[in-house]
Amino acid sequence: MSISAPPPHYDSVFRPGLFTDQVIVVTGGGSGIGRCVAHELAALGARVVITGRNEDKLARVKAEITEDGGQADTIAFDIRDEDQVKAAVAEIVKRHGAIHGLVNNAGGQFPAPMAAISKRGFDAVVTNNLTGGFLMMREVFNQSMHKTGGAVVNMTADMWNGMPGMAHSGAARAGMANLTKTAAFEWAHAHVRVNAVAPGWIASSGMDSYGPAMAPMIRSLKNNLPMKRMGLEAEVSAVICFLLSPGAAFVTGITVAIDGGAPLNNPVMPQAPHPGAPTFNGFHRATTPSVLNDDTSGAAT
Repeated sequence: MSISAPPPHYDSVFRPGLFTDQVIVVTGGGSGIGRCVAHELAALGARVVITGRNEDKLARVKAEITEDGGQADTIAFDIRDEDQVKAAVAEIVKRHGAIHGLVNNAGGQFPAPMAAISKRGFDAVVTNNLTGGFLMMREVFNQSMHKTGGAVVNMTADMWNGMPGMAHSGAARAGMANLTKTAAFEWAHAHVRVNAVAPGWIASSGMDSYGPAMAPMIRSLKNNLPMKRMGLEAEVSAVICFLLSPGAAFVTGITVAIDGGAPLNNPVMPQAPHPGAPTFNGFHRATTPSVLNDDTSGAAT
């Protein structure tokens, strides 16, 4: 299959200027899905504030966005530290006046059977994927959105049937889906909408964090999906941008699955083989995870 050259800019499905004059914070914006979301939002006119713990990674993404003609700011801090979150949100409000959108993307986990997870490991993953997101939501609401309104999109995962091999992450992600519902109800009076997305197996840089021993399993994941392929970062970003947009003005308290139909897989009725469903990739700077670079079976096509 021939692959055409990518366009010199983000090829979003949304209209230009959709987020003009809006300040949108993307946590974990230095890599992976967060980087992609930051690029699309900036391409649509937002002033994007990308956050994370690694200043160098944030600076590289800011330079990319600036080179593409977008507006980006960075601030490095740890979402797991309450005092750092309070100070960082205050600094963002000081610099930009208000926060109109929050993409609670930052998180992380490690594979392990439940019986082998220590309390320290369990707590670390829950803090990364649930507590840190709660702190960001609370501070953005208390310091800005309670006055201006806005939209929050949280990150969960495909955990509907449990999350074997990552019990800590599954528990945290399920908690985030429930927290999303509570916030949507409690903050509706302030015209703040709160939704979540639940990506499945997405061909993103996070796949490279699991080490070479996991590579064969990662490459085979697409075989368990009705669409017979992994998702792309741009396919997650498009849903997030919709949930932040005026088009989702009557949408709040939901979690949108972006998983290629993973929970629908049915051993009773094997699916007819096919080469993989069509993709959408508007991200002109997208890169294939290293773990998939040697995959000749089309895992990321």
